[in-house]
Formats: sequence, C-alpha cells, structure tokens
Amino acid sequence: MRFTERELTVALEGAAKSVLAARDKDVRKGRRTPDEAWEALTRFQRFQLLDGLGDQLLGVLVALPDVEVAVGTRPTFTDEQVATAVRERAGDLGGIRGKVLLKARVALVQLALSHVPPRADPDALVVPDHL
Repeated sequence: MRFTERELTVALEGAAKSVLAARDKDVRKGRRTPDEAWEALTRFQRFQLLDGLGDQLLGVLVALPDVEVAVGTRPTFTDEQVATAVRERAGDLGGIRGKVLLKARVALVQLALSHVPPRADPDALVVPDHL
C-alpha cells in the first residue's frame, strides 16, 4: 500500500497513544485523556515509544497489498491480508508463542490503520499563487 508520510505518521502516533492509554493507570481510571498522557511524556519518552512501535508497524504497513481507496474513506484490509504481511516481516512464527505474536501484531496493525486519516481529494489541492 502506498501511504503518504503523513498517513504513516498519524497511524503510528495513534497506535502509540492507544498503547500508552492501555498502560497508563490515570487514563484507564478516567483521570486524564490519552492526549494528556501523550503530552505528559518527554520528547525522549515519545521517541522511545514511537521507535519501538515503528519497528513493529512500519514494515508491515508498507507491505500491505495495494487497494483502491475512495476519496473520503480510509484504506481497509482484512485480518488475513494483515496477517500475511506480518508473517512476511516476522519470519518463523511457529508454536503457541508465534500464534499469540501473530494475533497481537495483527491487532496492533489494525489499530494503527484505524488512525489513518481519510483520503483527501487530490484534485482539490489548492496551490497558492505566490508559489
């Protein structure tokens, strides 16, 4: 799939906020939002979280098959398409641990895909006159 740099960035950041929300006690108890928890991190902590998730997600997102995406919609992939891309990147996933890892990665990739913004109309691009 050909994602733009912005789409990949938004997907990765959305997945990072969701992972952070799952492990942050204050977010789970409703004392603050995932965005507030994200802002409370230092730049280095954000980098560490994004770096770890990027290793797991970016290669899989790029390996997804090409699909037609209508303007105003998000790209959608079946769990089997995502699982195939995960298997290509992860190598040997035998045994129970491999099955658990595969399911977790598929869920993580689907989570990241849910944060990809809807496709914009390329014909609606307005270039200012001064450029």
